[in-house]
Amino acid sequence: MKDFLIYLLCGLSAGIPGGMGMGGGTLLIPILTIFCNVEQRLSQEANLVSFIPMAIIAVIIHFKNGLVKKQGLLTLILPALIFAIGGGLITKFIDSQILKRIFGGFLIATSVFAFLADKLKIGVNKPKNEEN
Repeated sequence: MKDFLIYLLCGLSAGIPGGMGMGGGTLLIPILTIFCNVEQRLSQEANLVSFIPMAIIAVIIHFKNGLVKKQGLLTLILPALIFAIGGGLITKFIDSQILKRIFGGFLIATSVFAFLADKLKIGVNKPKNEEN
């Protein structure tokens, strides 16, 4: 019962932000590896499987709310699919400890970029009617 509750809390802590489009896997992978002692590769696989229903629901909701720009979607989706498949195949040959370090480096780089993006005005799209 205790394990069930731990996994339920892990799913909730990653599922809610994931459904909001914030990258639930960014939370799920470290939670599974740190708190549940799940191997890195298995954590990433679990993240990919859990991502499918979260993504489907989030996309439906975002489309219904008119939050998805349809222009350029194919240009984004095709390379993403190709590189996702390639990345998945490559990880099959990489040691779990190396995957852990790569993922940690990715999280650090992402957080530095997110912190600096607003300061450097990189990739920040503010609505035209928003005051500074």
